[in-house]
Amino acid sequence: MKVNYHMHTARCQHALGLDEDYIRTAIQAGFDEVGFADHTPWHYANGYVSGMRMKESELDGYIASIQQLQKKYQDQISIKIGLECEYFPAMLPWLEETLKNKPINYIILGNHYHLTDVNGRYYGWPTASKEVLWDYVNEVKAAIATGLYSYVAHPDLVHYKNTSNKIYQKAMTDLCLAAKEADIPLEFNLLGYREHRQYPCKDFWQIAAKCQCKAIIGFDAHEPARLMDQDLYEQAKSYLLGLGIEIVDKIRFLK
Repeated sequence: MKVNYHMHTARCQHALGLDEDYIRTAIQAGFDEVGFADHTPWHYANGYVSGMRMKESELDGYIASIQQLQKKYQDQISIKIGLECEYFPAMLPWLEETLKNKPINYIILGNHYHLTDVNGRYYGWPTASKEVLWDYVNEVKAAIATGLYSYVAHPDLVHYKNTSNKIYQKAMTDLCLAAKEADIPLEFNLLGYREHRQYPCKDFWQIAAKCQCKAIIGFDAHEPARLMDQDLYEQAKSYLLGLGIEIVDKIRFLK
C-alpha cells in the first residue's frame, strides 16, 4: 500500500492549505491510506499559548473536520485521525485521558522539546552536549516504553554536532535497540530530506540498519503539494533499501 501518516493542518500555525486540499492531493498522488498527525495541543496549567501547535479548544474541530472527510471520500481513500506528540511526562495523564475519550486512531512521537515547550530546550538546536543528546535518547526510549506511540517521527532530529563520534554512536544505538525491541518503526522524514536539515542523518540510519530497525517514510506534509513529491519518496526508498532496512506501510492503531 502507498501510505503516509504524517500530515499537518493550518491549525499548527506553520502549515498551509485546507484539510480537504490534503485529501484531494493524496488521492491524486495515488495514496491508499493517509493520516493527519497535526501537532497536538497540550493542557497547559499556566495558560501558556504555543506558537507551533493547535489550541486545546481546536481539537474537537480538528477531529470533526477529518471525520467529515472520511465520510466524503470513503470510496476513494482511507483517512485516519492522528496527532504528533512529544514526550512530556507531566502532561501524559491529560494525553492518555484524551486518547481514551476522543476518536483518535494513533499518535506519533515528535520529541521536539525537553520535558515541555514552555521553557524546555528545543532539540533541533545545534549542540555538542552529551547531556542534551542523552536527554533526547532517554525521553524517546521512555516514550516507546509507554506503548502509546505508533512510530518515532524524525528520530534523528536532535542536532548533535559530531554524529561520527563514539558518544553519538552509543546513544543512537541505545535508541535504535529500544525501537527494535518494541517493534516500532523509525521515520525517514522527507521534509528534512528535501530541505537538507540535520535529519535524516546518514550516521543515524547506518546505526538503524545495524540494529535491524524498521523504517516508515513520512512526508511530514505542511502543504498539500508536498504529497506529490514522488521522486523524493523513491530516492528515500532506494536509500533505505540500499542499507538493508525494511520499509513498512502498516502501523499500530490505538482503536
